[in-house]
Amino acid sequence: MTVTYFSEDTIEKFLDTLEKATEREVKVVVADNASVEGALEQITADRKNVQLLSIGENLGYGTAANRGVAELEDSYGWVVVVNPDLEWEPGSLDALLEVTQRWPRGGAFGPLIHDLDGTVYPSARLLPSFGRGIGHAVFGKVWPGNPWTKQYRQETGTPVERVSGWLSGSCQLFRREAFDSVGGFDTRYFMYFEDVDLGDRLAKAGWLNVYAPSSRVTHEGGHSTSQASEKMLKAHHDSAYRYLADRHQGLLWKPVLAATKLGLALRVKLETR
Repeated sequence: MTVTYFSEDTIEKFLDTLEKATEREVKVVVADNASVEGALEQITADRKNVQLLSIGENLGYGTAANRGVAELEDSYGWVVVVNPDLEWEPGSLDALLEVTQRWPRGGAFGPLIHDLDGTVYPSARLLPSFGRGIGHAVFGKVWPGNPWTKQYRQETGTPVERVSGWLSGSCQLFRREAFDSVGGFDTRYFMYFEDVDLGDRLAKAGWLNVYAPSSRVTHEGGHSTSQASEKMLKAHHDSAYRYLADRHQGLLWKPVLAATKLGLALRVKLETR
């Protein structure tokens, strides 16, 4: 299933490339937060395997994804949650499903993701901590090769099949049993960090997040969020704070969290001035 937000110019290519990504029959649920009136209906009308779920308001990525997954019958044992500005390489979904056979406790599987220029996106990362998070936030843009960013992004040579802390939400294959066992995405996250949070909760429930670079896709990235970059930057920082606050509770952490919240707010002001 895919979540759309004014994604009319990318969803058709997404659906076209999906047809060559697998030899299996698939059902596609398009959970639409917002779109040009009538555009998605026109694109999906002649595709018998596509169901359009018009939500009618922008509820955010995780909430819309949960609603889309809920439209699928329980007989669907595997569910893909994917951005609509993604293009599948031929056979990529079948390759992802093939990897699942080697990981019986795998709850989430993520392919190798290329950016449009062919660069490999670091889509399988360690879970963020205060140390890695602050180092990455402070130095990530001015010193891309800093040790905190490199450790967090797990950029260590040739991509190999492995267990990861979390996987990019732009394309994940979920074992339905695993997804349902943790209640899917946490709907408190409007945008960003919902994939980090889900990966953490899956791992705590005994499932594995598996990076599967034998499957490859291309992601345009930032299509829907580019329309409201300042709003999205604030949403990113709000979600980052929520993630850390949920996992660092108690009086001892309050001063650290207060300083973190102040620092994130300052960063928003600096980057949007």
